[in-house]
Amino acid sequence: MERTAKLFAWTITAVSVAMALFHFQVVLFGAPQVFTFRGTHLLFGLVLVFLIFPTHRDADGNVPAWSRFLDVALVAASLVAIGYLMQNQEYLFTRFQGIDPLSTADIVLGVTLVVLVLEATRRTTGLALPITALLFISYGIFVAGLPPQYLLDILYLTPEGIFGIPLGVSATYMVLFIMFGAFIQVSGTGDLFRDFSLGIAGWAAGGPAKVACLTSAMFGTISGSSTANVMTTGTFTIPMMRRLGYRPAFSGAVEAVASTGGQIMPPIMGAAAFVMAEFMGTSYLTVISIAILPAIMFFVCVFFAIHFEAKRLSLPSLPREELPSVRRVLLDRGHQVIPLIVIVAVLMSGYSAPYAALWGCITVFPIALLRSTTRGDVRPSKILEGVVLGIRNCLQVIMACATAGIVIAVIGFSGLGLEFTSLLEGLSRDTLILALILTAIAGIILGMGLPTTPAYIVQTALLVPALIELGVRMEAAHMFVFYFAILSVITPPVAISLFAANSLSGAKLWPAGLAAVKLAATGYIVPFMFAYAPALLLIGGWSETIPAAISALAGVVALAAGLHGYLLQRLTALPRVMLVAAALTLIQPGIVTDLAGALLIVGSIFLARLRPAEPAPVTEGVQATDGR
Repeated sequence: MERTAKLFAWTITAVSVAMALFHFQVVLFGAPQVFTFRGTHLLFGLVLVFLIFPTHRDADGNVPAWSRFLDVALVAASLVAIGYLMQNQEYLFTRFQGIDPLSTADIVLGVTLVVLVLEATRRTTGLALPITALLFISYGIFVAGLPPQYLLDILYLTPEGIFGIPLGVSATYMVLFIMFGAFIQVSGTGDLFRDFSLGIAGWAAGGPAKVACLTSAMFGTISGSSTANVMTTGTFTIPMMRRLGYRPAFSGAVEAVASTGGQIMPPIMGAAAFVMAEFMGTSYLTVISIAILPAIMFFVCVFFAIHFEAKRLSLPSLPREELPSVRRVLLDRGHQVIPLIVIVAVLMSGYSAPYAALWGCITVFPIALLRSTTRGDVRPSKILEGVVLGIRNCLQVIMACATAGIVIAVIGFSGLGLEFTSLLEGLSRDTLILALILTAIAGIILGMGLPTTPAYIVQTALLVPALIELGVRMEAAHMFVFYFAILSVITPPVAISLFAANSLSGAKLWPAGLAAVKLAATGYIVPFMFAYAPALLLIGGWSETIPAAISALAGVVALAAGLHGYLLQRLTALPRVMLVAAALTLIQPGIVTDLAGALLIVGSIFLARLRPAEPAPVTEGVQATDGR
């Protein structure tokens, strides 16, 4: 048994290294034909999933022999199903899609690959996404009336199903960026983010929570996964907050919200951003540029929300003598940010995103060698660990993209996308604000239980056309559903990242969910702002962008103050309501709305001064341990 386990471990390492080398050479020498490229990418993913995530483990965590045998059989089936396509590419490109009948081999191997993809997705992401795909397949066959063989033709024998755009984006972009994040993680750069955040914000009001916000924002933009970010930085930040008396619900919510926001923070962002660039037909650098200002507003609001909550409840900060010196941190580890600068510089030089990611990967360990303080993290074993970790982190994305291709194919060939657009237009009755609200609700529901990337892909197919039809700019429409795909992971009742944070904080779902929604409130409001004011996406001149940015920033700070009950002092109910109303007023730019928002903010401050709030009750302060 032990010998078999070692054999599997060596095989996993060898396949991971082979997969990394395959993607490196694709960037350097160009991608092969579509089925060879995407098929090899998917084949690597399937093989590793069935080797790393066994069919069964016993009570002691061991994998029985029958499970090993079944997993090897699934690997063999993957080789046959995808190898068949690679060996018959002339047949694939000379046949008429949907007209030429399928051979027996086409049917058997097509069904086999669909089942393998769904099973691998179940093992890596859970049941939600495979069930979603099965529901869409059922809709296509039993409601839309697509012949099963026609649907199988699309899914297996064309680059519009399993081998569609989502898997193509995964193969082209995501592997190298996820590997870059893994290299950053094993090279000790996380220590730079943590210590820098401690030195910058640890001493301030709500210092531990602000440290969690900054650390998660910096690490999250590289990891690209909110849940992985929670489990990485949260193991440090959540116990730190709990040790100083922060409520479990608040501690977990801060980490979950900040980690989720990392997916919208350039320069790396989350995996779905690469899909967005492909769907919009633009460069990844353009996606970064339109995302930067909304991301800043998101974290400004979260930071102020933490500050207001800390001041309202008199939460403690960290003693200055326990904090690292920012100067010393930058001297010891500041050079480790150079790979990020390299990526941005390569992108701005006009090279492709995969090429930039490749240079980022290449520079991580040589840069760490520059100083003795980071040299200890550069060893062959660490580099190998980074490769294996990076490839393993890719598996969920690969399977999610392959399954999302199934969903997209059904939506496109069944006409469901057009029907959904008509339905949304009919419900909103050509009223944009109502259409946006319905889209936001649908986006959160569609995203429940799904990783961000497939959630965004499904919403793009169903919701974006309707928003564009109602006059929203294409960039704003894509960013709108992108935000709500991300926010679904912290929105109860199915809040994946919040579950991860609660496992570390000990909080219960609904108190933590309420705290998370309050902290991330700007994430729910900002998409409405840039839907009405594309200038917030840096579309248009600075004469439009600067006033829109000032108005929006005032709105998100007012929203944070109103929801958390503090602005210069503790607030009573009426000023809080006025501040929330001011934030909602500032959603739509314009002289009248901006003036109304400003008057509401000034009026709330005036009322608060006239009738000061009572001091915070003792039960809400540092000693409060309820509200789990």
